[in-house]
Amino acid sequence: MALAFEEVFGIRNALRGIHMAGRTDAWILTDAAAAHGISADSPELARFRRVYFRVLADEIHKPGSGRKGIMPGVRELLDAIAFDGDAYLALLTGNYEPAARIKLEYFDLWRYFACGAFGDDAPDRNGLLPKALTQVASRGGPSFAAADTIVIGDTPLDIARAKFSGARSLGVATGSHGVGDLRAAGADVVFADLGDTDAVLRALSLEP
Repeated sequence: MALAFEEVFGIRNALRGIHMAGRTDAWILTDAAAAHGISADSPELARFRRVYFRVLADEIHKPGSGRKGIMPGVRELLDAIAFDGDAYLALLTGNYEPAARIKLEYFDLWRYFACGAFGDDAPDRNGLLPKALTQVASRGGPSFAAADTIVIGDTPLDIARAKFSGARSLGVATGSHGVGDLRAAGADVVFADLGDTDAVLRALSLEP
């Protein structure tokens, strides 16, 4: 995002000091633009998205470009849930949809999610869960209430989003927030990572 911002606006390290964890891409871009005196109606902000997707698609293939990898247990958990008839996987992320796809396809994880809600869909991240539930139903998935949903996330904002919509939450401390932070945010259950698939499935009320 910083490289794209520099290409579009000529400002280096423009995202330094901008809070990113748990926020939507649109929120991050809005904060960065405001910090550098760029008008919210600047047509260059729309161009930023296109440049960002192009730069991201290139950068993700470069070795050593930031913290990059699949966290412990993620693929095993997705495999277990994908084959469980009592659960439905959907992706809920603040990333723009094209950015989420670039990232997850790189790790062969995109295929696990038939649909979801993205940072394009709601400027306020708290509005994403209702949109995800609507997407699930429109794609032929089950119709269910937020109370029957479990949000898995690694930031207090993820936990807050679940609570806002009446969903349950499972915090995983593999991001920039520790177990204590996620518990303090009100997560129903917290794991240091998702490495113990059976324990996580029990927490999700799914049989190992």
